[in-house]
Amino acid sequence: MKIDEVPSAGSAPAAPLATPEQLRAIGAVLRDPARPLKERFRALFTLRNLPGAQSVQLISEAFSDESALLKHELAYCLGQMGDRAALPVLTTVLENTAENPMVRHEAGEAMGAIGDPSALPVLTRLCSDPTPEVAETCQLAVRRIKWLQDEQSRKERLSENPYASVDPAPPADEPSQLSCAQLRATLLDDSVPLFERYRAMFTLRNRGDAESVTALADGLRCGSALFRHEIAYVLGQVAHPAATKQLETSLRDQHESDMVRHECAEALGAIGTPECLQLLSEYGGDQARVVRESVEVALDMCEYEQSAAFQYADGLTTSS
Repeated sequence: MKIDEVPSAGSAPAAPLATPEQLRAIGAVLRDPARPLKERFRALFTLRNLPGAQSVQLISEAFSDESALLKHELAYCLGQMGDRAALPVLTTVLENTAENPMVRHEAGEAMGAIGDPSALPVLTRLCSDPTPEVAETCQLAVRRIKWLQDEQSRKERLSENPYASVDPAPPADEPSQLSCAQLRATLLDDSVPLFERYRAMFTLRNRGDAESVTALADGLRCGSALFRHEIAYVLGQVAHPAATKQLETSLRDQHESDMVRHECAEALGAIGTPECLQLLSEYGGDQARVVRESVEVALDMCEYEQSAAFQYADGLTTSS
């Protein structure tokens, strides 16, 4: 399981709605840099699963943190919540050229996930941002919002996948008519518009068999850093051992973008085999902070998955 999709206190069956005081206490954990990162992530996902204006505000307040990984996850969660109230803070993050490109990218993707046409002016303007990861993300977000505007009757297809995630592109048209080889060819063709390559990517992800996973993993060797990062992300969603070697190769490559390496670490944690856990243990001291932190949270999730804990947020103290 990918770390930005973990269960939380808010996902427990029949969980009571949190009071404003309880939400503030959870928000305090999220914002506290002295707390272990794994506890702050648990707080974040608890707030994500308790949607509403207060949760959006509490998540937004944590963008002052120094951890790019945490801020990346803040933006991701706001996008998945789908609340247009998050657009102002996401716009601020996206426009901040001093912010880590990985965080700016995630803010732009979140704006596309929310899908409100009011985001189009800023997204369109930043389609030519000098940072490639940001520019490509904005191009995808614009395409997604326009796709929603043009084909509202098909909107639900965007979330029709085994992972219930809001994706930056829908699956391919009539996916059952396309072979794995055809989808792979589209996925790996740099001359094809990125939006169409993403559609092939999510179609292969939805299939999730070994052949499709192998085709996806081939994408770790081509395209932009943004593209390879998204490949690693979907491989983490599928969590199929067939991708282990390719993910390992990318994680070990010190010349690879940290944006890609951190997603590879998360994906290996999601696969969670002894081989993957041993590999992750080697990178707990990686020189890239975002990789170190991804390993820390991924190993914590693996420990949770293998324990008898009722929910991921067990042990999270929210008292102030």
